[in-house]
Amino acid sequence: MLELGMKKNGAMLLNTFPTTVTPCIRIYYIIEGKFEWRINHQPYFFYPGDVALILPGVPFGSDNGTLEIGSFTWIHLDMQKLDNGYIIPGKWSGLSDSEAATIGKMLSMTGSPVLSRFSEAGKILKCIHTELTGHEIGYQTRVNHQVDELLIKMIRHMTQQVHPGRDFPQTFMRLEALLREDLSHQWTVEEMAALVGLGTTLFTEKVKSYSGFSPINYLINIRISEAIKLLKRPDISVTDIALDTGFYSSQHFATTFKKLTGYRPSEFRKNHLSNE
Repeated sequence: MLELGMKKNGAMLLNTFPTTVTPCIRIYYIIEGKFEWRINHQPYFFYPGDVALILPGVPFGSDNGTLEIGSFTWIHLDMQKLDNGYIIPGKWSGLSDSEAATIGKMLSMTGSPVLSRFSEAGKILKCIHTELTGHEIGYQTRVNHQVDELLIKMIRHMTQQVHPGRDFPQTFMRLEALLREDLSHQWTVEEMAALVGLGTTLFTEKVKSYSGFSPINYLINIRISEAIKLLKRPDISVTDIALDTGFYSSQHFATTFKKLTGYRPSEFRKNHLSNE
């Protein structure tokens, strides 16, 4: 094992998650929030309970290094690359040669980097973290065993996963598309719930369950993400962007934008344009 970590963001972070390539296998488990990451230059969305699997040599990061609000944990594992191009677990693994070869081959041939609704991964990573911080007798053996267990569970989950796409209600994908089409409208929770044919209470519970946010904060995150895209266009004024994305005024927009990103809109635009 090369690295184990956890990240919890209370604000949207800019220029903190650049695209990188490593010789190890990287596994990220989403605890809370919604993340849009690029794996091998393709965009993917990840929600609570999902796992992102990044193979050795594959580019991984986010557009412009932006890291959304939420939390996740990750582990980086040392893998050996064979002459045939496949990978196998490193010397730390207790798997038999045949098991290691099978798991490595299946990892190498995986069609999708998204493992949906894979909560077992979160439990295993939590156990590994507990062992590493506790340093009790036998912790290294237990950690190696848990890592092997993680790889085994991943392969089993891949074979049982019905499809590589998001096992996610299409109604909410449609909701986000509808909201983005008319962000200048002052959407209420009741209106958003009506768009997907749900009562406000059930709608609020469902939005909270998959995004970790209340409907209003979910909407604000969409507004800010759209504003970030528009700020990269110097031909649109900050005031117009504020109104187009549904903020009451440029001041309201500036206050919210700084709270979530750490920058005022004008500062973000200046930094973006100067980096081009």
